[in-house]
Amino acid sequence: MKANRSTILRSRDRFWRPGDIAGAPSTVQHLLADLAKGGELRRVRKGLYWRGTKTPLGMSPPPTDALAAEVSGDKGVGPAGLSAANLLRLSTQVPRRAQIAVPARAGRSTPTVEFVSRAARTGRRAAGLDRTEVAMLEVLNDLSTSELSPQESWRALRGAVTSGRVRPDRLAKAAKTEPAVTRARLSELLTDAGMAGLAAKVPPADPRVRERALASFK
Repeated sequence: MKANRSTILRSRDRFWRPGDIAGAPSTVQHLLADLAKGGELRRVRKGLYWRGTKTPLGMSPPPTDALAAEVSGDKGVGPAGLSAANLLRLSTQVPRRAQIAVPARAGRSTPTVEFVSRAARTGRRAAGLDRTEVAMLEVLNDLSTSELSPQESWRALRGAVTSGRVRPDRLAKAAKTEPAVTRARLSELLTDAGMAGLAAKVPPADPRVRERALASFK
């Protein structure tokens, strides 16, 4: 196990799982637990460890994006709740635990990251959405996380679309599995941004749902 220990100690900014290390399972588990106890690894959750940078307070935690990608992949995965609003500059609040939406059953949360299940919204992964695009759909579904007025929030979201910060065609593709409220707002946002052709590709919401979804922006 000395060679394995040396390999781990030479590593930086990477995750370690028992399967990454050659040896008997019980011996490998003991090695990882021993390194974590000694502050050379940070135990993220069962079977997952992080080797980052040692600080006076212990091993630094993994970056939120790196952890989300390791646990859930990076396609269709992105911020939810206040984390989404913060990324889109609609809020200055930073939650105690970053909130990450995954288009599948949510994995077990960690002390620094709360995973939120969006199992039915498989279009996000099929469309290959990045984290900013996921944040856009999350905010469109729940604008209560924004500190701005509805009108200011709308302008900010439209700016993200017109500036190229998000890919409108990918959002329209992903919309097929989004809730009706999200679809109604995305369709209107794309139309407002001069992209009526893409807006037409978003499955329409029930007229009553659409009216309620857009009421606060009128």
